[in-house]
Formats: sequence, C-alpha cells, structure tokens
Amino acid sequence: MTVRLKPAEEKITQDDAFIAHALKSANVPTLMMSLVHITGDMSLLEGPIRPRRVVNGDYESSMTGEEKAQVRAHALEILKAYRDRGCTLPPPLSEKQIHALMSFLVGEAVPEEYVPMMVEELALDGVDHRAFRWDQPVSPENKQKFKVLIIGAGMSGLLAAIRLQEAGIPYEIVEKNQAVGGTWFENSYPGCRVDSPNHFYSFSFEPNHGWPEYFSRRDELFAYFNRCADKFGIRPHIRFSTEVVSARYCEDELLWRVTVRTPAGNQETLRANVVITAVGQLNRPRLPDIKGRDSFAGPSWHSANWQHQHDLNGKTVAVIGTGASAFQIVPEVAKAAGRLKVFQRSAPWMFPNAQYHALVSEEKKWLLRHVPYYARWYRFLLFYAGSDALLPACTVDPRWPHQQRSISKLNDRIRENLIANYRRQVGDNPELLDKVIPKYPPFVKRVLVDNGSWLAALKRPNVELITEEIREIVPDAIVDTHGHRHRVDIIVYATGFYANRFLWPMEITGKGGADLREIWGDEPHAYLGITVPQFPNLFMLYGPSTNLAHGGSIIFHSECQVRYVMGCIKALVERGAAAMECKEEPFRRYVDEYTKVCAAMVWAHPGTRNWYKNERGVVVNTSPWRLVDYWKWTRAPELSDYDLR
Repeated sequence: MTVRLKPAEEKITQDDAFIAHALKSANVPTLMMSLVHITGDMSLLEGPIRPRRVVNGDYESSMTGEEKAQVRAHALEILKAYRDRGCTLPPPLSEKQIHALMSFLVGEAVPEEYVPMMVEELALDGVDHRAFRWDQPVSPENKQKFKVLIIGAGMSGLLAAIRLQEAGIPYEIVEKNQAVGGTWFENSYPGCRVDSPNHFYSFSFEPNHGWPEYFSRRDELFAYFNRCADKFGIRPHIRFSTEVVSARYCEDELLWRVTVRTPAGNQETLRANVVITAVGQLNRPRLPDIKGRDSFAGPSWHSANWQHQHDLNGKTVAVIGTGASAFQIVPEVAKAAGRLKVFQRSAPWMFPNAQYHALVSEEKKWLLRHVPYYARWYRFLLFYAGSDALLPACTVDPRWPHQQRSISKLNDRIRENLIANYRRQVGDNPELLDKVIPKYPPFVKRVLVDNGSWLAALKRPNVELITEEIREIVPDAIVDTHGHRHRVDIIVYATGFYANRFLWPMEITGKGGADLREIWGDEPHAYLGITVPQFPNLFMLYGPSTNLAHGGSIIFHSECQVRYVMGCIKALVERGAAAMECKEEPFRRYVDEYTKVCAAMVWAHPGTRNWYKNERGVVVNTSPWRLVDYWKWTRAPELSDYDLR
C-alpha cells in the first residue's frame, strides 16, 4: 500500500500566543473535525454549535461570531495539550464515525452511497487508494515488454505517467509544447487563474498547503505541475516540442504506430502497445468567422496566445467575447487601457464568492500544515459543497411553464438569487443592469465565479459594454450591425476553442482502416468518455462527454479515468493479452443513455449556443452523470465490455 499523506506535515512547536493568533484564520467547521481526531471525543459534535449547509461559497456555514469564538477558544486548549504531549493522536476513527463527521461538517446527511467515495478522497489513513496495485505477480521482463505512449504532458498526462511509473510500465510522453502544464502553460493572459477552489484543484495524493490564493493564478498552477513532473521523475520521459501527426493501429502486430513531428520538423514513427490521449478539450483556439477579420491593421491575438510584447497603456483595446477568459481578462486590461470596448454576444451568469481573488493568510497555511487532518477535511468541505448538489438544478422539468427564463422551480429560484447579486452591484445603472443579466436559464453556459471585479470593471468610465452584433472588421475599427464604427488599436479574441473537435488535428486510424474523425463526424462519443469500438488499446482522458459543468473538479474526474485506464492495462499484462477493444453493445448502450439524459438537461436548452453542443445543437461534451456514479463505473473496468486478444 502506498502511504503518502500524514495527519499533519509538521508538529506543533509554537507558543500559546502564536496558536491563538493562527486560530483566528481557521475555517471553524473544518477545525471542529480536527478537534475530534485530536481528542477522539465524538461528544464535541453534540453541543448547540453546528455548521449549516454551505450557501454561496460561505464555507463558515453562516456561524455567528460568538459561535466561532467559542470553538476557537476550546481549540486553543486542545491544541496546547496536543503539543505538550508530543503531538500524539488517539486511535483512528471508525468509518461510521467518519460518516457522522461528514454529515456534521456539511450541515446535512451525507447519503450512504457517497461514503466510500468520500472516504477514499479524504485518505485519513494516509493511503492513496487510487494508486496502482498489481493483483498478480508480474515479472519485470513482462512489464518491460509493454510500452505506453501518452499524448500530452498537461494535468491528466502527468497523472497517467505517475500511475504508470508506480506500475513499472515503460512509457513515453509526446508534448507539442516546450513545457509541461497544458492549459496552464499555454494560457498566460492577464488575470488568468483557476475557477475551482485551489485546495481541491490539485492531485489528491499531492496536496499543496502553500497556495497563495484560494483561486490561484496561472503562474502558481504552472509551477505546481512542474514540481509534480520533477518530484515523480516524469520529465526525463517527455519529448517536448513534438507533435503527433497520426496514429494507426496495426492489426498484424497488435501495436500502434504513431507518427510525430520532431522539433527539427522531421517525421518519426513510434511504436506502442497502448496509446493514452491526454490532450485536453480547450487547447485549439477558435477565431470567429467575422468579415474582414484579417484586414485589421493593428495587433490582434487570441486570449490563449497572449502577445505580451504589446503595451496596452493608453491604447483603445477591444475584447470580443464575455466567457470565462474574458471574465478574467477585462478587469485587468481595464486598469491599463485608455479605453476598453467589450463586445458581448451573451451575458454570463455568475455565482458570488468573496474568496475569488482573496489571499490565503500565512496563519491559514500554518493550520493546513500543522493541525492534524485539517487539510483533508477542508478539501472534503470544498469537494462536497461543489459536487452533485447542483445537478437537480440542471435537470429540465417539462411541466415548468417558464422555459425561456428557467427550466424548473429550483432553477428559477437560483436565477432570482443570482439576479439579486447583479442588482446589488449595478442596480444604480439600469441600462447596464439590463445588459449584464443573461436572457437564458442558469447553467446553460458555464457559470463563472464572481467577487465583484467583472461588474466593477464594466462600470469604469473607460470601459464600454457593446451588445450589438459585429458586422465586420476594417483596418482601424470594428463595425457593428447598426453601422457604428468602434475605432480600436488592439483586438483580443476571447472567443473560446474548438472544444468538440476531439483529438483534432491528429489522424487516428483503427481496425480495418476505421477513421475516427469520420466515425465521429460532429457527434463524438466514447464509452465512459474513454474507449471506442474498432480502436483497441486507445484510451482517452478528458474525452467526449467528460467535461464537468455541474460541479466537482476536472482533476477528480481525471483520477477516475486514469484508474480505469490503469485497470485495463493491468488486465492486458496480467492476462498476457495483446489488445482489448470496447464491444459495440456496451458502447451503444452508453451513448443512447447519454443522449437521452443530456436531452433533458439545461445544456440542451434550445436557442442558446454553448461550447457543450455541436453545430446541430446536440450536447456531446459535458457529463450529465452524478460524480458518485461516474466514480463507481470507473473504479475498475468491466472486462465483459471488452474483447481481449
């Protein structure tokens, strides 16, 4: 068993005053969990002070100042005693007790079916239960005969490499960029940061207690994945600046032949038993099809290819788009540009969260490192509060009469709460308020995290929000459909990516010359988002239908997928098989159910475009499944779903 996590990274040696000061930064519900572990006393949960359900990112669960003060005072005495006895702990809690703590912490009963998943995620025993383990002895010689090629050295590619390294399976990573990190290497625009809480957006087995912000910026995330590449010895296995051109399955050899373009521009063919694609969904920038786009005489670029050499100070800058990237770019560019013109096709919905740009105090970092199990329970709090609870609000109630504005009574109540947040910020400007309130139901598009910076930027005197459609671009201006010329010096396209062109522009050829691009067309599907019939030993991470739009973390989802893929590799090696291919029947059953469920979800709402749909309006990108269900389905492959040779 692989043990990686300790109850606390460091022992408490600081004096009483220091501990008391640090406790002022504690998340009190999380702190209460630590106190039970330190004392072994479950009666600490029986008093009148109880967390309530998390609402609108309030992870203090609406506790009063007096309640928090009482808990912190009690915690000081317990931590002093823990320090003075040499930082020893009582026996571990039982799973029944852990379940009780879960429900207490989140202010509601955690269903039994979630307990195994959450116990695994908590890893209170210090064991990485998602680590690779052989079921049967396998000789080093047999392991060395088996080779895996990973395409991509972003988050999921690094994760797959770490697990293969645990298994002792030879692997190589082909990365088109000159560095690891994927999206966190490519995107360096002003304001770029993660929009999932950072203490959850990290590998479960490699937490970072030093995040400087609750939603850290690009440089910190890029540094984290670089540290992981070095710590786990992945970097020597990566071929940088090398792009895959094509991959062809050779039936006579039962191998993949992968053609790559080297840094020198030459082509080379690599051979592998298994190919794992870890190329992401949001890495091929999409420029809008606007008349005259190439005629613009000034600098212009896509947000994912930020040109830092251009000085924005005093310039008139246009940002086209108001999605997730623009949402982060605009507040930063507004501080430098002489004038900023924001072209909006549709307004985004936003969830309020005061921590979005907040710094993590040194005292909070100390608690994460020193207080037993505090970091694990804090991660749990973030995870559970942001997971399956939102899925009912994304499900269409066909009896609901107001389908244009919302899709159910619950969805409508959320809509009203979100609108109230808009009114609090720009209610004094009716014209702007009308522009920024979306005209579609919540969750149709990605809901963004709001701490007031977006609407504050739009209220600045040098910023103009333009909702008229763009007719054309001319050498010095953007012309809207009313014929008004908006003169600009620089254009930034925050217009998204070719999210539904999975594995594009690679050519993937399977059995019998099957062309994956032709098979998929504009409606790509994969069993569990991972495998496709006619393509043996090809496994996808973050493939079709695996984007998360209702909660959770894409890292959690990737850990589920990688464990499943490693289960497939284990079956191949332990059984002495050369290939496994997804059968048509389970694939078709999965696709039919996926299509049926997605048609009843908010993302399929007619008349509204989003990047979850293809050009015909069919949802192909986003997962409609509960996290707990996907976790169950991917714990291990059902080998009856596959033909093994």
